[in-house]
Amino acid sequence: MKPPPSRAGDPEVSFAAMRALRTAVPDAVWPALLPPLGLDMLALQYQFERTERLPPDELEQAQFRQLDLLLQHAVREVPYYREMLPRAGYHPDRPLTPELWWQLPILTRATLQSQRDSLRASAYPPEHGKASEHRSSGSTGVPISVMKPALCDFFWEAITLRDHLWHRRDLGGTLAALRTRQVPGGTPEDGIVSTIWNHGVSAAFRTGPGVLLEGVRSTSERIDWLLRKQPTYIQTSPSMVREMLRAMDRRPIRFERLKGILTYSEQVPPGLREETQARLGVPLKDMFSCREIGYMALECPDHAHYHVQSEVVLVEIVDEQGSPCAAGRPGRVVVTPLHNFAMPLIRYALGDYAEFGPPCPCGRGLPVLSRILGRTRNMMRLPDGDGKWLDLAPLEKRIRDLPVKQYQLAQRALGVIEARIVAARRLSEGEEKAIRDTVAGPCGAAGCNVTLRYLDEIPRSAGGKYEDFMCELA
Repeated sequence: MKPPPSRAGDPEVSFAAMRALRTAVPDAVWPALLPPLGLDMLALQYQFERTERLPPDELEQAQFRQLDLLLQHAVREVPYYREMLPRAGYHPDRPLTPELWWQLPILTRATLQSQRDSLRASAYPPEHGKASEHRSSGSTGVPISVMKPALCDFFWEAITLRDHLWHRRDLGGTLAALRTRQVPGGTPEDGIVSTIWNHGVSAAFRTGPGVLLEGVRSTSERIDWLLRKQPTYIQTSPSMVREMLRAMDRRPIRFERLKGILTYSEQVPPGLREETQARLGVPLKDMFSCREIGYMALECPDHAHYHVQSEVVLVEIVDEQGSPCAAGRPGRVVVTPLHNFAMPLIRYALGDYAEFGPPCPCGRGLPVLSRILGRTRNMMRLPDGDGKWLDLAPLEKRIRDLPVKQYQLAQRALGVIEARIVAARRLSEGEEKAIRDTVAGPCGAAGCNVTLRYLDEIPRSAGGKYEDFMCELA
């Protein structure tokens, strides 16, 4: 195995990280003697630094060793797979090959919902820890409930730490999280304050405080809260970042200690990374995850694409017939978490679309996702039944020059696009025409009748997500 390149001469990595290490022995801060959970976290990071630079064929071999164990367990302990896997040609006494793997049926969200009980294992290794229920937001209209053992939560924490270390974040700063979901019983008016960022990171490193604001709040309320907290990092959805940047046109906003924006849950709109850097002076870094699976990909620290987290999940991109898509060709995202023995999800179709890219110049062998495109409902329906992804970059550029706070495109019928806007004033005829022409032209909705509709607010989905384009055809 080829070791990763040395970074010993990088003082930002070596000294800052060493200084933040947590010790379990009083007055022994250097070298630090970590508590057991911290040792496990750092042991995984040590492995990650090496496995992330394996050649693709060696990564695949390692994944298939783990997948074979998962499938053997599924045949023994999971009623659904006890019947399905042998029928599909898998037998525990035969080697698991990529060719056999691609023959296994894809698990849909509808099947996961209807067969939930038969997908649960009757037993799994007790060392994996107690299983708990994880529910998706139901933003697709099909809420999903999955049982996951504590081992999956441990890997979630380890990948979270990997993300912070990749991006060399200042762990001693304040991390502020903004979420739109409502919390039963409500939350304090000024949010929740914790002494740590999260348990996995703080097991190995001393962190600054974490602050959290949940629930439905106005943009101005969120900004006021952030200005009071003056965080080092802000973690939220891309749409909230965009709303905050639009608010900067109407009021002065200054974050004294801000070093970065962390986003999740939604697609990053075109141009948002560049606008964040230009207006706030900090980078925006995204991640690809979901509650039923966990992390699937992290943004590369050096490039604006994503690295699949191959140590914990197998990610496939397939066409509508289930065949693998080559790099540069969009397809359905099909995932298999490698360590969920409590409720195995084998070749699970998330409902998302994405695209593999070429190997990354950073030297990591982890597969590259060059684009994450959204779900089927974010695709424009064509008369022949096919779908088409609109390029919203031209509209984003046009909107920035107008007093528009929010926008959303909705396909109401074949050949009919409704542009919903929330604006500070009524647009002029010329401005309205510019929006219609941009949607019908550069955005790719040629031949469509584009209408405008003014709204006071564009609501988020049941899961708190905001979507720039929605197909509302039945």
